[in-house]
Amino acid sequence: MKRKVSLFCLIAALLLTLCGCRIIRIEEEERKPLEYTVVNQEEVPDEILSLIEEKKSKEFQMTYQSGEDLYLIKGYGQQMSGGYSIQVEELSCSDNAVFFKTKLLGPSDDSGRGEPSYPYIVVKMQYCKEPVQFV
Repeated sequence: MKRKVSLFCLIAALLLTLCGCRIIRIEEEERKPLEYTVVNQEEVPDEILSLIEEKKSKEFQMTYQSGEDLYLIKGYGQQMSGGYSIQVEELSCSDNAVFFKTKLLGPSDDSGRGEPSYPYIVVKMQYCKEPVQFV
């Protein structure tokens, strides 16, 4: 009986090890940079603007497809002042997903006063079927 339990434990440990290696391989897969355009507020489609208006008070992220274009939208919710900007740190793809990473940059000392703001960014890229991961 002890041999069966030991054999079972050995097989279970081997399976867990193999599964763990497979997950690591997916994470370390090579990512290729993608071409994109940051869309000016005046050029954002009306449908996207209404979605942003609904969600702007809290942090949000969403995608929107229009024909051959895919829009990636990231909002940072209500901020206590204006003067914020958003930097795209990464827009890349692997065989399994598209990765979109942004960073909210605070206002300079003299522009950080006034009314609350709702910073967001809209990025346009060519449509692809892979799911988008906001990181």
